[in-house]
Amino acid sequence: MKIHEYQAKQILAKYGVAVPKGEMATTYEEASAAATKLLKDGASGVVVKAQIHAGGRGKGGGVKVARSLEEANEYIKKILGMQLVTHQTGPAGQKVQRLLIEETAAIDRELYLGIVLDRATGKLVFMASQAGGMEIEEVAAKTPEAIFKETINPAVGFGSWQARKLAFALGLKPTQINAAVAFLQSLYKAFIDTDASLVEINPFITTKDDKLFALDAKITFDDNALFRHADIRELRDLAEEDPLEVEASKYALNYIKLDGTIACMVNGAGLAMATMDIIQYAGGSPANFLDVGGGATQEQIEHAFEILLSDPNVKAIFINIFGGILRVDRLATGVVAAARNLNVKVPIVLRLEGTNVEEGRKILAESGFNFQVGATMKEAADMVVAAAKVGA
Repeated sequence: MKIHEYQAKQILAKYGVAVPKGEMATTYEEASAAATKLLKDGASGVVVKAQIHAGGRGKGGGVKVARSLEEANEYIKKILGMQLVTHQTGPAGQKVQRLLIEETAAIDRELYLGIVLDRATGKLVFMASQAGGMEIEEVAAKTPEAIFKETINPAVGFGSWQARKLAFALGLKPTQINAAVAFLQSLYKAFIDTDASLVEINPFITTKDDKLFALDAKITFDDNALFRHADIRELRDLAEEDPLEVEASKYALNYIKLDGTIACMVNGAGLAMATMDIIQYAGGSPANFLDVGGGATQEQIEHAFEILLSDPNVKAIFINIFGGILRVDRLATGVVAAARNLNVKVPIVLRLEGTNVEEGRKILAESGFNFQVGATMKEAADMVVAAAKVGA
């Protein structure tokens, strides 16, 4: 689960991570009042920052520095409500419904900090780089040696000696080292306590008076651990998520919308990835990733169909099931019921293997619907690509 920058900073502040003063606003009046207060309290300027779940906001015009209240009000009017397009939103962009009004900082250096799971080692890794303010993916691709890493032993945790190594690697002044160690350890504690899957501070800045701040903050949480964090669950902003993905989550369906024309319904994430690959290989384009899971019920299958059919781009449906816990006959029964109840018009192609596969094929054959069943994944993929072209 993703949250906004202002929410991430509120969490980090509870752990002693230094963040600039600022307020979130949803209206022009609230934003202008926040800017007025910061300037009256001595801020040399304010930053008007669009709050959306995407990076690249500054390049898209969603982050502006104002040196006066008049200038701040101009930026507030321009950014609040705009359709902000960045490299992460896609061409449609995302409507800005919240702003963070924040004090400016006398920046001396821009650095980078991040904590993430290294899946190769199965351990957390704390990353730091002097190339702050840049996309870390770009830094990793062009100058990987510019990223310093400390692997964290889960039995020991993130030691102060590791924090000191990173602080020195960042080239911080001797007078900043102790503060940096405390900053990094607070960041790690916040990561662990909240069951985060990513914490990123970009940029992590030093100021001209030698202070340290998280000028930007990004936190992503492990969905599987949210049952332990009712307060974090409340931070979810449904307006930032695709409506179909939100609907799918209500029924424990793993759904991600894509740009293609062939809808996929699969049980198992690995099989879903392979299904999307073979659709591409056959000359088609997947419209989604949809994993109904190992124990899907008929109700879940019907809801899955509703979600797939809600995408106007869908021209055909490919159901690829390897029956284990989810028996093929149960799946077939659910597919027939959904096709009947929802009056499905688009072609449906299936590839079925596993437990009770013959019973499942019999149910489909006797349903009265013109289901197409491929003997192999490749054959079924060719069939559904051809069906989608006819539907188009």
